[in-house]
Amino acid sequence: MSAPHITTDKLTKRYGSFTALDGCSLAIGRGEVFGLLGPNGAGKTTLLRLLMGFLKQTSGSAKMDGLDCYRQTRRVHALVTYLPGDARLFRGMNGYEVLKFFQTVRPDGSLPRALELAERLELDLTRSVTRCSTGMRQKLAVVAVLAVKAPLVILDEPTSNLDPTTRAEVLHLVKEAQTAGQNVVFSSHVISEVEAV
Repeated sequence: MSAPHITTDKLTKRYGSFTALDGCSLAIGRGEVFGLLGPNGAGKTTLLRLLMGFLKQTSGSAKMDGLDCYRQTRRVHALVTYLPGDARLFRGMNGYEVLKFFQTVRPDGSLPRALELAERLELDLTRSVTRCSTGMRQKLAVVAVLAVKAPLVILDEPTSNLDPTTRAEVLHLVKEAQTAGQNVVFSSHVISEVEAV
């Protein structure tokens, strides 16, 4: 068995007297889909932000491919495509322009793949972001992230604000990413979604 792609050892994040994440230890192997299940406030987003190096841990460690997630953030980011729970898109662009931008800034991005995924999720790419519903903006963000062929996909609540049919399709795309050899880490507070993948 190959070395784990992601490891955390007693990873802890505190804000003063408040503990957002307490002693989290895990190992995620290559090619795995790893679901973080828990209610809002359970520390899922904190863990994902620590893996992305956006936060400095209070104690413990987080590594990806042997790289320290906080100290070697730039190298870690080259391995990851990431969907934050509060994705922000360029409001002055239309859907096509958003996808073109995100796929252009990544050497492992693919505009044809993004357009294929947008069609599968029935996105109107001519509509400006400002005229998109919350669900449409979520679909657009999901497509922008999943079109990138990075070794690791991190999705924070990817199905929030989506209708049941689109949720099922997004979970199917997660399975496809795994089949293509990508690791996927995603958070949810819905147990059926975690069980599905």
